[in-house]
Amino acid sequence: METIKIRTANEEYPVIIQRGAIKNVAKLISLVWNYRKIKIITDDNVNPIYLDIVKKSLLNKGFKVFVSTIEHGEKSKSLTNLELITNEMANEKFNRSDGVIALGGGVVGDLAGFISATYMRGIDLIQIPTSFLSQVDSSVGGKTAVDLNHIKNIIGSFHQPKMVIIDPNTLNTLTVRNLVEGYAETVKCAALAGGKFWRLVSGVNSYNDIINNADQLIHFSITFKANIVMNDEKESGIRQILNLGHTIGHGVEELSNGDLMHGEAVSIGLIKISELFSNPKDKAKVVDQLSKRLSNVGLPITSDLLTSPDLINKIKNDKKNHNGYLNIIYLSEIGKAVIKKVSIDELNLMLNEKS
Repeated sequence: METIKIRTANEEYPVIIQRGAIKNVAKLISLVWNYRKIKIITDDNVNPIYLDIVKKSLLNKGFKVFVSTIEHGEKSKSLTNLELITNEMANEKFNRSDGVIALGGGVVGDLAGFISATYMRGIDLIQIPTSFLSQVDSSVGGKTAVDLNHIKNIIGSFHQPKMVIIDPNTLNTLTVRNLVEGYAETVKCAALAGGKFWRLVSGVNSYNDIINNADQLIHFSITFKANIVMNDEKESGIRQILNLGHTIGHGVEELSNGDLMHGEAVSIGLIKISELFSNPKDKAKVVDQLSKRLSNVGLPITSDLLTSPDLINKIKNDKKNHNGYLNIIYLSEIGKAVIKKVSIDELNLMLNEKS
């Protein structure tokens, strides 16, 4: 078992990485929680695979368990589900001494996180991420959110979990596409970190390579993100670099109407932002290195949606829009991120010129 400690200004919690951990959830949770009611929030893909295992473990330890199952997919990160599950918890008499478990991928983690952040102004949360994307990225750092009118993550809060339990064995039940889309976030972190992390991903060229190196990939991703979050919990400074590829990626993801997964859109965004902003003398090398790492495992690196006139309107709705300006993140080289303030009008011109 590996434990990575996350320490923010007001919170400290462990990220536990252990194969088979999902069968011993109650034992691990008992390290931070005493007896209480627990609301497990999961989705209809994860429910039939892992819910009974987790629920049985908790019941055997004496916890009282309630379950809410949402439909899988981004559309479930909604105010409708927020209201529905909050009403359920009120009827089930949940109070501030109780807790929420997010059992699933990024959508479940974001929704469950926001519910726990807002129910009675905040109750405890534990993340049990079962997708690769949530294991390497979204389960750590405290970002929670729901979407509104197709605007991604526009309503949200920072709410750190009390524990994150990562079982790499859950990756074996993912489809190839679901595993690979999460790998885009790993490539992003490795490109920001450089060094040993980048050398590790440079040897990954297939689905099997991701599976075979999963423990190391998760370790490096969480360690890198933890160091960023511990220095800038609320994204006022260095944490902004984690948005590499996301400004354009989120726009493309929304325009795809569900046809693109989050990691696939980030992959496209990583390449486009590098083409637009990396220094001319270094651009070819940066774009080539990123393209190989992404395309070699089957991730898309371009899309017709990049030429859509609606793309800039999606970007305007980004929560990182500050009075018509965005902090664009790009790489001067692998391992060296740059933050540049750019007007949305300027970005629009660049997109039109380069598309």
